[in-house]
Amino acid sequence: MEKLYGLSHLFMTVFLHNFAIFMVVPAITDVTMAALCPGQDECSIAIYLTGFQQAMIGVGTLVMMPLLGNLSDKYGRKAILTVPMILTIIPTGILAYNRTKKFFYVYYVFKILISMVCEGSVPCLALAYVADNIPESGRSTAFGIISGIGSAAFVCATLSARFLSTAQTFQVSTFIAVIGAVYMKLFLPDSVIDDRHLYTPIISQQKPTVSSVDAKLERNKHLLKALRSFKDLTSFLTSSFTITQAAIVAFFSNLADVGLHGSMLYFLKAQFHFDKNQFADLMVISGISGTVSQLLVMPILAPILGEARLLSIGLFFHCVHMFLYSIAWSSLVPYASAMFSILFVFSQPCIRSIVSKQVGPHEQGKAQGCISGICSVAHIVSPLVFSPLTALFLSEKAPFNFPGFSIMCIGFASNVRFFERRQS
Repeated sequence: MEKLYGLSHLFMTVFLHNFAIFMVVPAITDVTMAALCPGQDECSIAIYLTGFQQAMIGVGTLVMMPLLGNLSDKYGRKAILTVPMILTIIPTGILAYNRTKKFFYVYYVFKILISMVCEGSVPCLALAYVADNIPESGRSTAFGIISGIGSAAFVCATLSARFLSTAQTFQVSTFIAVIGAVYMKLFLPDSVIDDRHLYTPIISQQKPTVSSVDAKLERNKHLLKALRSFKDLTSFLTSSFTITQAAIVAFFSNLADVGLHGSMLYFLKAQFHFDKNQFADLMVISGISGTVSQLLVMPILAPILGEARLLSIGLFFHCVHMFLYSIAWSSLVPYASAMFSILFVFSQPCIRSIVSKQVGPHEQGKAQGCISGICSVAHIVSPLVFSPLTALFLSEKAPFNFPGFSIMCIGFASNVRFFERRQS
């Protein structure tokens, strides 16, 4: 427990970053629809542009996540964490300034380019930071707590968005993102694995000597090695059967998550005419359930059931959750379905904990980066499959009357379980 208290600055950094990111989620659908299809509740071009954005982000993060993980193993978690903490300020800042059609497209381009580098990097590096400081026996609990911190930020952010105007939502989000970057630089100590493997600084203030030139050549060799991210990804994924299984589960779980994120809000807007405030209410229910589960329930169940059983439970209820969304016959059903997050939020912390235990202390960044890279493949595949399906079944050209058909398919995709009950 004392070691967890030592991570307080990391927890605050993760909280502020997630607060800024999640605050704009309830509003972005309305902003997109207003910019592209003003006055309409159905807009195929908005669905396709969202899908294209997700696919392009997936392509970028597939390359960047293993690279950033490798670089953090060499140069330190804090040095690499600085990049996404600063860059993610830009897209929300654009919409904080103006949300007309022209500015929306500027935001759209910057969002894609920056997210190709930064998407998911803060959680990935935070998990590696935790693994540096927490022994194996406590990692599943620690990973659950850091996920719970993210969920708590999600709840606070969506509650704030619920009571702010759209313009104020983006302005406050930008301000919090700036505060998060400054807080991280001032208070977060870098993570040193042990005294024999201190991180190499990226920038040296000393004048070069013969030995420093040799050291610089050595750093360049490590940098070139880190740049071989795709080769690292494939070799890591085949290094053990357990890691291969984890990668498969992570892929299908994220395939479903990305598909649901790209489809659900448009489905609810078309089916029940939801707006920003109702999206926020729905997300608050889901976020509170997930926060309670990760901070209170998971630390109790993880030592008793083990990560593999918790993972199976999470995947099963994730499928049930999406199935209820897909057959929603009333606007109250999505609210009831959101409560299932108390049971399905176990999945990601369990996968990350299992992978973390398969590698040594000097490969935690690489391990988390490679799993994030596999999740990025889902960001590429999911929009190609589910965006056209969602647009089709929300249009008048649907082959049969089942608006939630794409969400049901997403739910079945989430329930792919390759994990054995017992870990070697």
